[in-house]
Amino acid sequence: MLPETIFLERQQQFNQKEQAAQRNYNQLAFWRLVWFVGSVAAVWLLIRLDEQLAAVGTLVVGLIGFLILLKRHQRIRYEREMNHQLTFVNQDESGRLKRQYVRTETGEQYANPTHYYAGDLDVFGKHSLFRLLNRAHTYEGQKRLATWLKTPSGPDAIRLRQEAAAELKPKIDWRQEFEALAYVESTISRSPDALIKWATAETAPLPAYLTAVRFIFPAITLSLFVAWLIGYVPGVAVLLALAVHGLVLSQASARAQQVSEQTVEMSTALKAYRSLFNQAEQLKGEAVRLQVIRKALIIDEKSASEAIGQLGRLTEGLNYRRNPYFFLSFGVATLWDIHYLLRLERWRQTYGPSLSYWLEVLGELEALNSLAGFAYAHPAYAMPDIIDNQFVLEMASAAHPLLAQNNSVANSLVLRDSGKTILITGSNMSGKSTFLRTVGTNVVLALAGAVVRAERFTCSPVQVFTSMRTQDSLEESTSSFYAELKRLKTLIGLTGANELKVSSGTKSLPVLYFLDEILKGTNSADRHRGAEALIRQLHHTTASGFVSTHDLELGQLTDADGFVRNYHFQSDLNNGELVFDYKLRDGICKSFNASQLMRAIGIEMDAV
Repeated sequence: MLPETIFLERQQQFNQKEQAAQRNYNQLAFWRLVWFVGSVAAVWLLIRLDEQLAAVGTLVVGLIGFLILLKRHQRIRYEREMNHQLTFVNQDESGRLKRQYVRTETGEQYANPTHYYAGDLDVFGKHSLFRLLNRAHTYEGQKRLATWLKTPSGPDAIRLRQEAAAELKPKIDWRQEFEALAYVESTISRSPDALIKWATAETAPLPAYLTAVRFIFPAITLSLFVAWLIGYVPGVAVLLALAVHGLVLSQASARAQQVSEQTVEMSTALKAYRSLFNQAEQLKGEAVRLQVIRKALIIDEKSASEAIGQLGRLTEGLNYRRNPYFFLSFGVATLWDIHYLLRLERWRQTYGPSLSYWLEVLGELEALNSLAGFAYAHPAYAMPDIIDNQFVLEMASAAHPLLAQNNSVANSLVLRDSGKTILITGSNMSGKSTFLRTVGTNVVLALAGAVVRAERFTCSPVQVFTSMRTQDSLEESTSSFYAELKRLKTLIGLTGANELKVSSGTKSLPVLYFLDEILKGTNSADRHRGAEALIRQLHHTTASGFVSTHDLELGQLTDADGFVRNYHFQSDLNNGELVFDYKLRDGICKSFNASQLMRAIGIEMDAV
């Protein structure tokens, strides 16, 4: 069955379950109201009949019944919410197949204008690789996926991700439930840095006497309150006891305020985290990374979900203090802050050092789930072969992963050994730039551990570098030509640094470069000399790559030295209209279309 059919059927299935849960929710709400009104009426009637004992019994039964109905109501509401989110997950998956995105996260916060390739290859943005792959929701999960897309990994790390993603791929029920659990609480995407800072900080312990007085003082105050109610002591005794409580709380008020500020944003998200950790702990699998993740979620025979659930309850309890009515009416009398600060301190001592690692591990699982979900949605995409003992790039029928299925043309190519350049010529709009991005984006996907849009794909770990969308900058007083020169300077420095590493025996990734319309901002003579000089300079490094140009003379390098190979895209004139097939062909382009395009917009070319 095709993925689009599966996603549509699951969307309908979960939508029906959501509607059924909503009907049950409405019915139970009605019966809760009936039970409440009936219980109140029964108690009132029994009191009027002077049947106090029966009234008390009815009140107890009424409360128990109401709590049972409330608990049932909460379960149905959770069921309704989960089915709603599962419907949305499948709606999102269906949209991605058409390259239409429902989720709003674009990953632009991870973008860096000076990054080696992220800007040119649409790694982040409204129509980007991040948005296509991302099925993570936590802060650490999205950050981990962004890091994989921005930073090339070693062959062993890539293969381990491939293995884990392949094992997760068919587990669609587990994967979508894992994602839906994160959807339930939107605050889960917030940074946990403040919480981690609290969990790992070294703080002075609270005064030891607070451990005892947190029970003794409230007991004394309660006794005085009861004595006041029956007339044994004056009310001023209770007020004095509460004043003593205030003095005791002042010993810890600054600490309570600080901990509250560090935990309040994440306290609601911790409930969702507990569910995510519980889902992760139930995951079965033999892949190495999945085993490592499961093992990391157990400490001292206690699971991360239990520990996180406990932390969620403690932080929620502490932050009741932020309600002034609760604090004045109940918090002062019970020394609420002291109880929760001491319990939180015990939790911090036991699990604090593990919190950051747990969140990182969960983030890795979300990133792996993103790779698995992408692979499941595209069963025709190939799992790349990673070769680490030689420079190789081989692709068969590769297309751009960000283009819809019916809006792309596949091409094949082989590039082996260092110091080689693929020179691509062609007319305007014939597909040169798109082809460079096709190769570049698939290499980025391969090095992240994802499947690629090709029938077969083999590549070595490389450092991708691009110079394609160089623009002028008024703020920096930089022309587009100088911006390109700065970019090429970075490439020269990068390849030079790699050569120094190689000469010193240090492992280094070769550079795979993509230069689009090289040196387009200067005159044709300087452009030719500069481009030829740069290509020759790169030939003497471990770098290889692609250069697109309109300069046909550069193609003569292949005859003279043999380290340049020529390919081209062409256009044809059919009944006065330009026709493009976007197919890559051997050799230098023989036909160009600039004159036809200029004539088409009204420039009188025949007058020249």
